[in-house]
Amino acid sequence: MYQKSTLTNGLRILTSTMPQTPSVSISFFIGTGSRYENDAQAGISHFIEHLCFRGTANRPTARDIATAIEGVGGILNGGTDKELTVYWCKVARPYLETALDVLVDMLINARFDPEDIEKERQVIIEEINMSNDSPSQRVGMLIDELLWPGHPLGRDIAGSRDSVSEITRELMLDYLADYYQPGNTVVAAAGDIQHEEMVSLVDRALGKWTGRQSQTGYLTYEEKGFPRLRIESRELEQVHLCLALPGLPLPHSQRFAADLLNVILGDGMSSRLFTNIRDKLGLAYSISSYVDHFFDTGSLIIAAGVDTRKLPVAIKAIVEELGQLKGIIPEAELNKAKEFSKGRLLLRMEDSRSVAGWIGGQELLTGRILTVDEVTAIIDRITAEELQQLACELLTGEKLRLAIVGPVSADASLEELLKL
Repeated sequence: MYQKSTLTNGLRILTSTMPQTPSVSISFFIGTGSRYENDAQAGISHFIEHLCFRGTANRPTARDIATAIEGVGGILNGGTDKELTVYWCKVARPYLETALDVLVDMLINARFDPEDIEKERQVIIEEINMSNDSPSQRVGMLIDELLWPGHPLGRDIAGSRDSVSEITRELMLDYLADYYQPGNTVVAAAGDIQHEEMVSLVDRALGKWTGRQSQTGYLTYEEKGFPRLRIESRELEQVHLCLALPGLPLPHSQRFAADLLNVILGDGMSSRLFTNIRDKLGLAYSISSYVDHFFDTGSLIIAAGVDTRKLPVAIKAIVEELGQLKGIIPEAELNKAKEFSKGRLLLRMEDSRSVAGWIGGQELLTGRILTVDEVTAIIDRITAEELQQLACELLTGEKLRLAIVGPVSADASLEELLKL
């Protein structure tokens, strides 16, 4: 499925050949994100990512960068997460070298012009304002604070208005020198390419890239005492809520079993939450669940929007669905969840960008790349007994948290509903 080479400077290059597609996607994965930041740096990874799109020595303006890719019909973007930062480009095959040149230029030659920094600072503050104004996004931030209180994982990836206002150019350049290093970077490419060609191109562009020793440490998470309830009162038409439990870390052997439990619980329109909470009880228009896996921790989160008057009923019904997961999953439902998981994975592999993300993300975060066949084999081996045991271990009432944004009193007595 993929080939891997490592340059003498430590830069890893992975490729996956997809001769059936006319596109090529290139992703640069950097081993840093918001969990690597201290309080004074909160939001700096995201700030740097924005500024890499602002201009370089060769392409002085953001428009110059965008036009280089959009002018050939390509797509260019980036993203900052809690444990990685990614810059990616997807183009038609004839423009492979253009895509690589633009990405390398952004990462190596970004200007960090003082005037651009101040403009982008205001852009990010408006982004933070927009997220805070969105109840569904805001409740997601609150549940993270409950899951990882006082820890970088519990902070908004973009930081806060105060922290972003205080980040200086010098602080950014120092952080950049620590983390944007060849040994802390993975280049992943997928599409109509050959491995040797990609290695040659990257070596020519980045073979002489050097820098100081990468600083890759992050603050580990240790479970401590935590508040169970957070309510942010707002005058809205409905209540937005998140119910959450700690989950499994990325290296855990039962990670895929936790993913399968989540599929059964709330992933898709045939899941239990959608079928029972929305279709049967009519308590919510939007309801779903998702899991996160980080280096040393994880989570299972249910998100929904409900009528204020039906909030206690909805919470009770959702908690009951969690409790039902502790029973044996019927064979038909288990098989459906497995086929759902495998089918969605295979559909992702049609797209060159998804394939580049699959190989590059695994290499950066785990150092081990599972093939699609290996993952589907793992899913097929999961038994109903394994899922029951895992559910009984994870779904415990004393660890349940609830975050709410909406027209609810800040002192509402909802904690008594958090029983499993």
